[in-house]
Amino acid sequence: MQSNAASIHASVAEDFAAVNRTILDQLASRIPLVETIGQYIIESGGKRLRPLLVLLAARALGYPGDSNDAGDKHIALATLIEFMHTSTLLHDDVVDESSRRRGKATANDTWGNAPSVLVGDFLYSRSFQMMVEVGSMRVMQVLSGATCVIAEGEVQQLTNIGNADISESDYFDTIQGKTAMLFEAASHSGAILAGATAEQEQALQLYGRYLGLAFQLIDDLLDYQGDAETMGKNVGDDLAEGKPTLPLIHAMRNGSPEQTALIRQAITDGGLERLDDVLAIVRETGALEYTQRRAEEMAEKARTQLQVLAPSAYRESMETLTRVAVERDV
Repeated sequence: MQSNAASIHASVAEDFAAVNRTILDQLASRIPLVETIGQYIIESGGKRLRPLLVLLAARALGYPGDSNDAGDKHIALATLIEFMHTSTLLHDDVVDESSRRRGKATANDTWGNAPSVLVGDFLYSRSFQMMVEVGSMRVMQVLSGATCVIAEGEVQQLTNIGNADISESDYFDTIQGKTAMLFEAASHSGAILAGATAEQEQALQLYGRYLGLAFQLIDDLLDYQGDAETMGKNVGDDLAEGKPTLPLIHAMRNGSPEQTALIRQAITDGGLERLDDVLAIVRETGALEYTQRRAEEMAEKARTQLQVLAPSAYRESMETLTRVAVERDV
């Protein structure tokens, strides 16, 4: 898995290094706490998949930008996408009252809720400042629309907490908004920047959407079979928050009346008092295998979209990414 991940980044290594430099440059602020929290969350071990998608999509379509020029538009676009993502992480951890992310203390646990929210606001604002510098009205249209969808997805997830009546369709609507939308916006905006045809643009938009869905499905699966050391969070964290994710939805749909009632109560109550029972039911009903299959379906749909691209190292990286999405254990 590590070799796969390395090969994905290798095709845009210079671009990726330029993005990392630009991230640190753009975190500059006259307020020291802004830089401190911004650097803490940015450097906390994330995969930076969304900026990677910008770079791969643009390069796969022949974008000629210079990775040595920090002001080049594909570098700026990838950076601002990462800032948008990081701002949502800061806000999410406050909303979820999280104390751990990627194996480290969250910013809100370290500095408090108010600084975390405000630095999240700063990163969001900086991303829009950089969006103007990119200078594409189409890109601004896509990304500004995405921010609204993402915000709606987060609110939808919040309203779903403790609701055991969420359908599979409702679940997919939620993860499309809160997770897949930014994947979609990343690959879509990268394609626009590179001057894609209408067919290529739509295909790369859908590629990001399906890839994002695959990643979220595996995240939700791992919540019931991962471990704190590899994931940076504990098994059952979603259950503790009362989140009705696909493993639970499938288990309720296919379990006995008694099993269904137990899971419904666990979702409604939140907490981990019945975690062992829920884990047993999830395994017995094949919920993890079902979630894995749905993730693989999304990954295959993403791969299919790449047929519009000419063969290249960038396209190969994008194909590899669809496999990494569903084979990972963290």
